[in-house]
Amino acid sequence: MDLAIITFWQVITLFLLIFTGAVCVKARIIPRETKSNFASLLLYVIIPAMTINSYLVEYSEEMSRSIGRAFLYSVFAMGIGLLISLAAFRSSANRNRAICRFGGTFANAAYMGFPLIQALFGQEGLVYASAYVTVFNVLLFTAGIGLVSSGNSLRGILKNIVKTPVIHAVIIGLLIYYLRIPVPSVLASAVGYLGSMNTPVSMMMTGILIAGSNLGAILKNASLWKTIALRLLLVPAVCIAVFMALGIRGPVAQVVLLLEACPCAAITSVFAVQYHHEEDFAGGLVIISTLLSIVTLPVCALLLTM
Repeated sequence: MDLAIITFWQVITLFLLIFTGAVCVKARIIPRETKSNFASLLLYVIIPAMTINSYLVEYSEEMSRSIGRAFLYSVFAMGIGLLISLAAFRSSANRNRAICRFGGTFANAAYMGFPLIQALFGQEGLVYASAYVTVFNVLLFTAGIGLVSSGNSLRGILKNIVKTPVIHAVIIGLLIYYLRIPVPSVLASAVGYLGSMNTPVSMMMTGILIAGSNLGAILKNASLWKTIALRLLLVPAVCIAVFMALGIRGPVAQVVLLLEACPCAAITSVFAVQYHHEEDFAGGLVIISTLLSIVTLPVCALLLTM
């Protein structure tokens, strides 16, 4: 029960940060166009710094084994989500099929999940979360691009993976951790401060997106609600049931399952623009699923504690 209560208040806090971003746009304190600057700052500086910082912990054999389990559980959980999304949206008559499949598969783990994991599990939880994000990015730039684009070469996909800053950060973090490389305290502090910016910057960026969107038209789209129900309810429920049936329990499993229960990934709207899908529909998936996660994430946490 405590886990569910903490999750609920953490999501409320995130919602207040989202509201702040929306107000800043409406009051013309910052222009809506800054969302691209916020996204670049997050992608190239803040999230990589937070990822590296998560590995700046004391080495232990038990932690090493737990990281390995986190990688394995993440592949398993995201594979379940991908299969469910592919099966749920089979009809080619649905013009938003690609974005529906993408939104159902990829959770907002880095933007929404990391703040929750940090609040619930501390530094140790962030290490497991980094393993999840590593798997997330590999899947994102392979299967993810395959979902939204019909023409991508293997070379192009591999190039995208190599260019991903978070992948570089994970490699650096793993080297620091497993090789036990000492990091000067002043450098560690700087990396920690940069990483701590993830919560306010990412949530304000979501608020900027909300302020500039016309949600009225897309709220009547049945595919929107089907995708959100899949992402917030069906995928987490199936993952929890499968993990329970297989006896997979403990903090590592809880971290992975909570991340898998997060709303649609913020990059859904970015990919919609890049690959010429409906931007408003993709933005609606991100915004509405984020708002509804105020209810669904605490419920997921409660199920995990039971």
